[in-house]
Amino acid sequence: MRLLLVEDDMMIGESVLDALRGEGYAVDWVRDGVLADSALRTEQYDLVLLDLGLPKMDGLAVLKALRARRETTPVLIATARDAVSARIQGLDAGADDYVLKPYDLDELSARIRALLRRAAGRAEPVFSYGRISLNPATHEALLDGDPVALSQREWAVLEALIARPGMILSRAQLEEKLYSWKDEISSNAVEVYVHSLRKKLGADLIRNIRGMGYMIAKEPAATALPTPRRDSGGDVHAPDDADGGGIGGDGGGE
Repeated sequence: MRLLLVEDDMMIGESVLDALRGEGYAVDWVRDGVLADSALRTEQYDLVLLDLGLPKMDGLAVLKALRARRETTPVLIATARDAVSARIQGLDAGADDYVLKPYDLDELSARIRALLRRAAGRAEPVFSYGRISLNPATHEALLDGDPVALSQREWAVLEALIARPGMILSRAQLEEKLYSWKDEISSNAVEVYVHSLRKKLGADLIRNIRGMGYMIAKEPAATALPTPRRDSGGDVHAPDDADGGGIGGDGGGE
């Protein structure tokens, strides 16, 4: 997920930036309202953390301009604890929620996760897709109930796709979820992460739509039970692979 942090205080901005990147988000940080407005006009973000007291253009004006363009990007405004009127103005101008300064970073993370769930049309806190479960709060991935170790960027690719089953995401769209402005992007990074996810979670999970991008099927495939074989005497035996070969295959399609 890619977030825009709009904060003019260097100390606060650096601590929040480190915390959000530690949670696995790609974060762009700007320090005034004009830069924030420009970023929101040219980039796609999953969420904006917006301070209201900004130089050059105040946060309320940034928010109003965003909503005037009919952009639905979730906005979490940051206000001082005693600025009740500012919170009301922000919510009435189209903000989705607010968080109080000084930040409690655990609360900030929880509010961000809640807004991202709402934007994705989900109420439940855990993604469930067939045999796979993802918990954004803990970054735990499970396959058939067993933990699967994923890197932060493998997680980001999987979360982006599994949150939108049936939707094709281009390589550029996935890169936007993975990288902030300052990150160096290798030409085949997305392909590498997809390849690794297929090895860990199943070759058929992520489909390569040639010339368009990647997707996860709208509905998970039913898990077929292996067909028992019969010998010439009619006795039933377990299939040759019933003792469970591992999930394998690199998925091809690259």
